[in-house]
Amino acid sequence: MSLENPKPAVHLEEVYKIFLNGGKENRTVALNGISIDIETGSFTVVGGANGSGKSVLMEIIAGLIDATKGKVETASRPGLIFQDASAQILGDTPREDVGVGPENLGMKKKDVALKVEESLKKVSLIEKADLSAESLSGGEKRRLAVASILAMDCDIMIFDEPYANLDYPGVKDVNRLLKELHENGKTIILLTHELEKCLGMADHFIVLAKGEKLFDGKPEDALSMDMEEWGIRNPLVSYSDLRSLVW
Repeated sequence: MSLENPKPAVHLEEVYKIFLNGGKENRTVALNGISIDIETGSFTVVGGANGSGKSVLMEIIAGLIDATKGKVETASRPGLIFQDASAQILGDTPREDVGVGPENLGMKKKDVALKVEESLKKVSLIEKADLSAESLSGGEKRRLAVASILAMDCDIMIFDEPYANLDYPGVKDVNRLLKELHENGKTIILLTHELEKCLGMADHFIVLAKGEKLFDGKPEDALSMDMEEWGIRNPLVSYSDLRSLVW
């Protein structure tokens, strides 16, 4: 980063999200005064058990929902890759799908075509550009979702549980892409409970539990702490024999 004190890619200050379930007496506090700074160009992993507030945090950063209270600032438009990448497919083919975003942003037809071609090449899907999007594998659909975000020139990329329903080759495929995006200067925010698959790529680690921020720092500092208390498994757990292969 060329600037001494660059503006954070994401700045959250005392952010609350409260859902009212039929009235003030029956409410759910999904986020309870969360303050976070995510540096431009960083790779941040947000961990936490189901119900920790990860998804709500992601939706607020991405602008899908508003915070009940607090300040939310992003340096540029965030792009979101959903857990179910199929839900993001809007075109019949990868070429059509990637073109939807730039077209909605008002790009000229010629520029859209160039942007689509460039984005599909970056995720190694150009050879499948005119096949049925539904025929792609799970990993390929995630790459297609990434191409759609790249085509809109999003510098902040949020991945929600990117390893869901992927086999080993699919996980490796996603990680190769994540590394490339990070090396090319994208700010990566990855929400997951599968830390053993990705924490080694991160330079920033955040842990949420029941809407509270429990940890915010370097991944290596968290590994020496009792992560079980946070409702997540320490990824440094090792296996020595068959009987140890049980959670």
